[in-house]
Parts: sequence; C-alpha cells; structure tokens
Amino acid sequence: MREISSKDITETVKKLCIDANYYLGEDVQDALHKAHEKEESPVGKATLKQIIDNFEISKHGQFPMCQDTGTAVFFVEMGDQVKIKGDNLFEAINEGVRQGYKDGYLRKSILADPIERKNTGDNTPAVIHLDIVKGDKLKIVCVPKGGGSENMSEVKMMKPADGVEGVKEFVIDKVRRSGSNPCP
Repeated sequence: MREISSKDITETVKKLCIDANYYLGEDVQDALHKAHEKEESPVGKATLKQIIDNFEISKHGQFPMCQDTGTAVFFVEMGDQVKIKGDNLFEAINEGVRQGYKDGYLRKSILADPIERKNTGDNTPAVIHLDIVKGDKLKIVCVPKGGGSENMSEVKMMKPADGVEGVKEFVIDKVRRSGSNPCP
C-alpha cells in the first residue's frame, strides 16, 4: 500500500491549475502553427493567429491564455493500492483549486446558486472524474473548461421523424447563425 499525503495532492493540483491556464503543450502549439499555415480563410487565419498570440503572451506567466479560465475539470486515476493520508481526495483537489485560482490570479467562474447567480468565490467545486485502477499510482490531469462555446448553445426538441437529416440541418443552421460569436 502506498500512502500519499493530501497536502502533496493539494500542492500538485494548485500547480496544475496554474500551468494548465498559462502554458500550452508543444504538440498543441505545433498543431496550431501548422493549422495557421494551411488555413485559407482570412477569418480562420486571423482566429488562429489570435490563439497563437495568446499562448505566446501567456507562457511568460503574467496572463492566462484565455480570460475565461472556466471550470476546473480533473481526470483522476487512483490505484487500488493508494491510500490518501489527511483530507480525502476530493477535499485535497478542491483545496488545490482554491489555492491555484487565487495564486494564479485566475477568474472564478463557478456559481453556488445558478438562480441567484451567486459565485462561490474560489472556483470550487471542481468536476472530478475518478477511475480506480490496479496499482499504487495516482495520476491527475487538469483540463480547465471555459464556457465561451456554450454561450451560443441551443436546445431543440425534435420529432423522431426529423431523423439524422433533421439533426444535421439544425446543427448547420445554428453554426451559421452563430458565426464567429462563440469561442473556438
């Protein structure tokens, strides 16, 4: 059995929250540069250029890549031979989010009450997807999820007779009407 301190988890999550909002992996940077080079549409090219400019600025650690640092989403794989010492895993992760969003000067976006629109003030609770796996390892991946793309979302009740074609028409129509308003 391997013991892991909840304080170590909190510190790791704090760093993950900051790093995930300020630094983009080299593979993603390369893919964006290649997409920019190949893009033919002036609007698409300008959008990709803005994303590239944002991550170039953010890697100096003063500004996050996007002003919408969103919901802190975690994918956790915890070995069945891991024991957390101190707080439980969820408490440790949420404390790391609190500290990371505070120390990283990241925008707090989570509502305590969606009707009253009251913010929690610390970006918790995080969304935590937990898988228990064999072994004595603990793997934590942080994926901040901004809400900009959802700002343009739309729901439609469709009849079964609308079928796949009806769904396609609805999606294409919505994308056309939204234009460049949603975040990429």
